[in-house]
Amino acid sequence: MFASPASRRTFLALTLAAACWGFGTVISKRAIDEIPPLTLLPIQLGASLAFLALLMRWRGLPFRDSSSPPILERLGLLNPGLAYALSLLGLAHITASLSVMLWAIEPILILFLAGWLLRERIRPALVVLSLVAVAGMLLVIYQPGSTGSLLGVLLTLGGVACCATYTVATRRWLAAADSTVQVVVAQQAHAMAFALVLVAAAWLLGGAVRLENVTAAGWASAIASGVLYYGLAYWLYLTGLRHVPASVAAVSFYLIPVFGVAGGYFFLTERLEPNQWLGVVIVLAAIYVILRRTGSPTTEPAGQSSSVQLPTKGA
Repeated sequence: MFASPASRRTFLALTLAAACWGFGTVISKRAIDEIPPLTLLPIQLGASLAFLALLMRWRGLPFRDSSSPPILERLGLLNPGLAYALSLLGLAHITASLSVMLWAIEPILILFLAGWLLRERIRPALVVLSLVAVAGMLLVIYQPGSTGSLLGVLLTLGGVACCATYTVATRRWLAAADSTVQVVVAQQAHAMAFALVLVAAAWLLGGAVRLENVTAAGWASAIASGVLYYGLAYWLYLTGLRHVPASVAAVSFYLIPVFGVAGGYFFLTERLEPNQWLGVVIVLAAIYVILRRTGSPTTEPAGQSSSVQLPTKGA
């Protein structure tokens, strides 16, 4: 399917990022049972930053990359900062299943923005196959009774737009940075500051920000989901994004609900309905055809060699 080991490593990084987001969502469900969402975000980001800091120390990397454009680092305010906040606000007005279905729009929006802003050549076949993958995603995640208010839908779509814009903007400036992990640390430090402002605002307005009677399992879930969902996932995703167009990297998002339902099946004893199994097959088939047509990464960042590696020193 892939022309070189380099391309295989790139798509492996994107697949592992989707797995981290999918399994991280399952673990977050356990944490959110005990910790309010706005309080959970800085805990998760703190765990992610601690993990990345230990990794950078082990690799002997400084915490900041002087070659990284400031605007690239500040994109953390957009995602996971503002995107997560809008998603939480929207979730208060719509059902969880409707929220997940609205997030299925993100890869399609990335295709549009990549073609418009990055001048990527989006072939009609990629659009058609992406729509097929979206249909499979909806079969995987659809639940009866998915309803909500217009305000909730608009807030959630705002979060989706923030994430799609983040991918396209990051792809635009990522080549100027020497180290991927340093970019992730800088972005999540900005997101952490944003999350703490939200917690302070919620506290002043009388919102639920206290940590009372949190069990050891709750803390473990919060920390583990932070490392998976923010630390590993963003690192792997940006590593892959360096070497493929944003429109191709977005294909990995179709795998997130597949890994999510798999995690629910294995860890939460949730059972899949026949239509969900059909959706999984459709998603995997669509991605297989997309990758067959894509072949290998065609876009190399300026100043980078053709070798693509999973995160190593300087990655």
